[in-house]
This record gives sequence, structure tokens and C-alpha cells, in this order.
Amino acid sequence: MGNAIKALVAFFPGDRCQNFVVGDLQEMPLDKMVDLSGSQLRRFPLRVCAFTELVKLYLSDNHLSSLPPELGQLQNLQILALDFNNFKALPQVVCTLKQLCILYLGNNKLCSLPEELSLLQNLRTLWVEANCLTQLPDVVCELSLLKTLHAGSNALRLLPGGLRRLRELRTIWLSGNLLTDFPPVLLHMPFLEVIDVDRNSIHYFPSLAHLSSLKLVIYDHNPCRNAPKVGKGVRRVGRWAEESPEPDPRKARRYALTEENSQETQAPAPPPPTPLPTS
Repeated sequence: MGNAIKALVAFFPGDRCQNFVVGDLQEMPLDKMVDLSGSQLRRFPLRVCAFTELVKLYLSDNHLSSLPPELGQLQNLQILALDFNNFKALPQVVCTLKQLCILYLGNNKLCSLPEELSLLQNLRTLWVEANCLTQLPDVVCELSLLKTLHAGSNALRLLPGGLRRLRELRTIWLSGNLLTDFPPVLLHMPFLEVIDVDRNSIHYFPSLAHLSSLKLVIYDHNPCRNAPKVGKGVRRVGRWAEESPEPDPRKARRYALTEENSQETQAPAPPPPTPLPTS
């Protein structure tokens, strides 16, 4: 959808806006991408389901709370963005899109994830930040190819032990949760490269020196009495850490996200992390 169309959307309230936006979808886009972000949608436009070769679908920043079963026709979809909507439960039809590699679910009202999520065995990146999760659903531990997990700004107090089965996992973002202890399962995941536990309630950090792949650990804004010990060359961001070129957690995250994007060349730039309050 062109910039002119997006600019005009603001002048069309409610259903009139939706009809206007959907009317712009006449044929399959050449880039196999449909971006309806920020279009004030309250219902998913069924016309999109005719584009069966679609690879990327962005529905961010709308008013969606459900999706139709017809979405299952998009079996070539690899990227689906549902962040910043009103979902209280993940629609089951999403779990039928077995080619999905990247799924954005952040900033909704999710309290759980369905068991059927395990069907998405091609999923590499999962964003569930800023939801209502009090525990990380066990089904996440069944996503064997998962490489990046963003679960910040929830109400997590612990992580499931089964997480260690995710041997492809490289980055885990847990900022802004309710962790009182450093998650023990992370100590058994030597393949992790980035660990973010900023803005939790962790009082003590065990040694992380044995995590041989670790490159960055962010532990700022915790009531800890020590800094985690790390191996040579590992960047630490937090109290008592040595000065580094990137001492600010936000800058450190930006650096790590840049690294992720350079490794996932087929993926677009992800949505920005949930803004941090200023210190």
C-alpha cells in the first residue's frame, strides 16, 4: 500500500476506513508482501486470502481480536505480524501456517499460547513481549528451530526446564519481567549468545563464564549484589560492569538486533523493542 494511501487512511473512521484500505488491494503484489499496519482494521480483509503466494503479511497496530479460517489459504506465508492489536488468544488458524519463520505477537493481551503452536516447526523468531504471560508456555520448548525469543514486559517469574531443548536458540530477551532469580535453565544452554534480564528483581547472579558462546548479557536495573562473571570478550551491561563502548541497555539491544538482522537476510527489520522508561 502506497504512502499516499496510508496518509489518507487517517481521514476515514471505522468501517469507511477499512473499506477504503481493502479497496486498494486489487492484485497480488509483486514483492509478495501486504502491509496493512496502522490501518485501523477491526476485521481481517478476506480479499487478502486470495493472494495464496503471499510471503509477508503485516497487520501491526490495528484493532484486530480475531482472524478468519480463510487465512489458512496462505500456506506460503513466512512472516506474520500481529503485534499491537487486541488479541486475547492466538487464533488457531495461525498454527496452520506451517511455513512461518517469523511471528510477531507483541503488545496484545495474550495470557497463554495454544498447544497447536508446536505445528510451526519452521519458526525461527517469536515475539511475545508486552503481553499478559505469567509463565512461558511449555509449547515454546517444542519449537526446535527457534533462534530468537522475545518475551520481555510480561509477568514471568521463571522459565520452563524444557527450554534447554532449544539448541538453536541464540538470543533470549526477558527484560521487564518478575524474575527474582537468574533462570537456572539458562545455565545449561551454552549455545546462547545474548541474554537480556534487564529490569527484573534478581538479587544474585551465578557465574556465566562457562557459557562458551555468550557475547552479551544485559542485567541492568536489578537489585543484585554482584555482577555475573563472564568469559573473556563477553560484553556486560549493568551495575559493576566494566566500562564498554555500549554501556546503555538500549544501545546494547540495538547492537544485538543488528547482529540478528545480518544473520537473517530474508527477514525485514523487526518492530522496535518496547520503549524503556528513562532512568
